[in-house]
Amino acid sequence: MNQAITSQDTSRNGLLAIGGGGVLSGVLTPLLPQLIDRVSGGPGDLRIALAAIPFAVLVFIVARRTSVNPWWAALLAAIVTMVAFVCAVNAAIFIDGQANGADKMMRNILAGLAGGFIGSAIMALGIGRLPAGPRDVVAWLQMLITGTLAGALLALDNALGLDQTSVLYPVWQAGVAVRLAMALQRRRRG
Repeated sequence: MNQAITSQDTSRNGLLAIGGGGVLSGVLTPLLPQLIDRVSGGPGDLRIALAAIPFAVLVFIVARRTSVNPWWAALLAAIVTMVAFVCAVNAAIFIDGQANGADKMMRNILAGLAGGFIGSAIMALGIGRLPAGPRDVVAWLQMLITGTLAGALLALDNALGLDQTSVLYPVWQAGVAVRLAMALQRRRRG
């Protein structure tokens, strides 16, 4: 009984550490474009992908520590994360353009929801296909819902006029990282 309690506390502490890593990567993410802009050349999507490096590193660590995946699968999870980030940003831009006649706050909510959904869906689809990734849709549903709902924080960032800081990235990245760890741990135990 004591071992089960200790194991559960370790799991909670591990998830708390992952959430903290998500907050840290989310603080670094909006700061990177300024640094990346100083380097000339490279297509726009590559520059967007480079901004995702802090979160991709966290996903690499999570995939390595919470699953039985080999190191190369954790590296693929990090690459999938960077691709998901690019797709999420492009989806948010597309939806913002499609909702051109709507109120700015509504456009930001819709764009954030779309970007959050696309980003977490691509991560779930890509990481779920790794050798030790859970194939059960329910294992990924919590991550998908968390990522989608947290995407709506884009409207809060815009309302507060946040440019070099963000509410969206720390909350989204912490929530998705924790849900990713929970999905991967579910497979490990199963």
